[in-house]
Amino acid sequence: MKIIVVGFEGDIGKAVCKELGARHDLILAGRSNGDIRVDMADRASVDAMYTKTGIVDAVVSTAGDVHFGLLFEFTEETFMLGLQNKVMGQVNLVLAGLSAVADAGSFTLTSGVLDRDPIRMGAAAATANGALGGFVVGAAIEMPRQLRLNVVSPGLLDVSAPRYGAWFPGHETVPSERVGRAYAKSVEGAITGQVMIVE
Repeated sequence: MKIIVVGFEGDIGKAVCKELGARHDLILAGRSNGDIRVDMADRASVDAMYTKTGIVDAVVSTAGDVHFGLLFEFTEETFMLGLQNKVMGQVNLVLAGLSAVADAGSFTLTSGVLDRDPIRMGAAAATANGALGGFVVGAAIEMPRQLRLNVVSPGLLDVSAPRYGAWFPGHETVPSERVGRAYAKSVEGAITGQVMIVE
C-alpha cells in the first residue's frame, strides 16, 4: 500500500513507521521535514499535498499541536490552538482526502488519553481528543466508496515517559510496539468508525 504518514517524527509517528514501513510504501509528511511539507491547519496546504502524492491507499495522522496550561490562564487564542491544529488539521486531511484515497482505503487519526483520564493543564488536549472521537464516529457512516475512518487513542508511550511522565502522575505507560500495531489494525484491517483505545 501507498500510505501518507503525517507527523512521522514524533514518538507515535516513529512507532507507526516502524510497524507499517516494513510492508508498505510510506510517504512521510511534516511541516518542516519529510518527503512532502504540509501544514494540516491550512486547507490549501493539505490540498497541495494530495496533488503531489496522487492517489494513495491510506492516510495516517499522528500530528496536531495543543496548548497545555492552567485553565484560568487560557485565552480563546491559546485554547483555539488545539481546535485549529489537532482537530481541524486532522479533519482537513479527511475532507480533502475523500477524493485522494483509493476505494476501500482508510484514514487513521490520533487523539489521546486525556479526554478519559485527565491531567492538570490538559483541558485543551482533552477537548481536542473528545472532538476527534466524535468526528470519527459521526463521519464514518457517511464515508463514500467504502472508505474507512478510525482514531487511535493511546496512553503515554513508554518512550515518551522520560520527557512527559511527570505530567502524567500514576499513568501506566504503553509499549510503543503495541501502539504501532493499533495503527496497523486500522490501516490493514476492516474496522471503521472506531475510537481505538490503547492502554
